[in-house]
Amino acid sequence: MSGRAVTSLTNPTVKAVRALHLRKERDESGLFVAEGLKIVTEAVETGHAPRILMYGKEAEGHPLLRQAVAATEKAKGEVIEVTQDILAKVSRRDNPQAVVGVFAQAFTPLASLDFRKAPVFVALHRVRDPGNLGAIIRTADAAGCGAVILVGDCCDPYSVEAVRATMGSIFAVPIVKASEAEFAGWRSGWPGSVVGTLLTATVEHSKADYAKPALILMGNEQQGLTPDLAALCDVNVKIPMRGRADSLNLSVATGVMIYAATA
Repeated sequence: MSGRAVTSLTNPTVKAVRALHLRKERDESGLFVAEGLKIVTEAVETGHAPRILMYGKEAEGHPLLRQAVAATEKAKGEVIEVTQDILAKVSRRDNPQAVVGVFAQAFTPLASLDFRKAPVFVALHRVRDPGNLGAIIRTADAAGCGAVILVGDCCDPYSVEAVRATMGSIFAVPIVKASEAEFAGWRSGWPGSVVGTLLTATVEHSKADYAKPALILMGNEQQGLTPDLAALCDVNVKIPMRGRADSLNLSVATGVMIYAATA
């Protein structure tokens, strides 16, 4: 296996990769960390070569790692063999994955989204939990959604927690960032239906008209959709609660809505 070996926890590259756990460092560098051979392989197979590829001895010789090394070297990236201690330091986990990749962030401009690419798109307003966001991106990928649009002040889709939760789908789904004003202006040209969720809605989610392309608009974990965002919807719906729980986790609710719209 090619690449240089690094054993020092104070190595500048090791310190730089570890610093990508901080949003400030991610924002300034435009880079992010993805852990695990599966996620790195997803990246390579969708045309995203690592800028830096770190691997431990136990992964050496794995055919998928060889593919990742080849893709990294072809893209002029850096391949490094590291110790278990370094992998734990970089991942901030006691039982780290044997492969860690550093990749360039890729945000898609709102204006460049093609309505014809998919029957359903998802927009999230001020989503706060990176685990929820990552799970939604994964569901959007599984259902063939055209993009996930982050409206307003959302958590970072390229945080380590969010990327872990996507299970590699961060590389497959276009991610868009927009202010509330930008989103409202863009929504005015949407050719299909815009469907939101509200606890006070009277229409059940299964009864709504999801005219294609459908845009699913979801509010955040605490407040749901704000009045301004709810007003942008053609219809607001509710997901019926038949047990004692009065609400669903945001990622679960978004999954229910996505599959209702793609049915």
